[in-house]
Formats: sequence, structure tokens, C-alpha cells
Amino acid sequence: MRRQEKEITDTNEKISIVRKCKVCRIGLAENNMPYIVPLNYGFRFENNILTLFFHSAATGKKIGIIKNNNNACFEIDCDTGLIQAEKACNYSFAYKSIIGFGKIIILENTVEKIDGLNRIMNHQTEKEMVFNYTDDVLEKITVYKLVVEEFTGKQKEFQQENISAV
Repeated sequence: MRRQEKEITDTNEKISIVRKCKVCRIGLAENNMPYIVPLNYGFRFENNILTLFFHSAATGKKIGIIKNNNNACFEIDCDTGLIQAEKACNYSFAYKSIIGFGKIIILENTVEKIDGLNRIMNHQTEKEMVFNYTDDVLEKITVYKLVVEEFTGKQKEFQQENISAV
């Protein structure tokens, strides 16, 4: 990382950012062309392995790309805001972000799909509970996970008096 003073090295601090943020952008590649899509997500962090969970329709561009190439990158950010200054070149932006790489696996097993959906719902609602899904819903949607192989964290701290929230 070029700006090491901004790097977050503590794993617990990086996971707290994953916990706080709500949207993850995944980057995929098809025929040497990038494809990026923002998604709501859930996650699991066990045995030092971060796994992100997503859901979508069973067909479409994203699913087609994943089936052909399951390599992915991702980006999560939050706590963003403009840092104002007297001169244009001194403006900056506060943020906390996570960037990583891994492989996407489409979940076929109903138990795994339900677990993935519950992780998404728990994260998005901030409620630790088990949700119910009909068989019809479980048949229509695709649930997939990104098993993260590596991830980094970076931040520029807020300076409240100079921030304009975005």
C-alpha cells in the first residue's frame, strides 16, 4: 500500500468496517472487460476467513459472468465525507474502506442458501434472528458467497469541523 499511514492493519478494525457498511461493490471480468455491481451483503468471519454473502435473480449478466469466471474483487466503504479547505487542491475526502479478492461460489444447498440469506438479513437489519423463506422464494433466487482470499483496509480520519457528509 502506497500510503501506509492510512492502512488499517488490525483485523478486528477491518471487520468493524465490514460490519458497519451496508453496500459492497463486486468486480467481475468477462472477456477481459470489467463489470462492477453494488450489492447489499451479509458476512461471516470465522477462523480468520471472511466470507461475504449476496443474493440476486437466478439469471442475468452478473450470474452469467460468475458461472464463467468466479474470480472477483470487492470494495466496501463508509464514513465518507468531504474535507473542505481554503484552496481547491487542499480539499480531501474522509473514508473507511476495505478492498479484497476471492472466489465466488453459488450456493446450491437449501440449508446454505438459508444461512446466506439470514446473514444478509441480519447484517442489513442489524437484528440477530432467523428469518423464514418460502420454497418458492428459495427456488427463484440465487445465493452466493465470496470467499475472501485477501483483504486490506484503509482510512482517512474525519476532522469534524471540516466535513461535509456525502
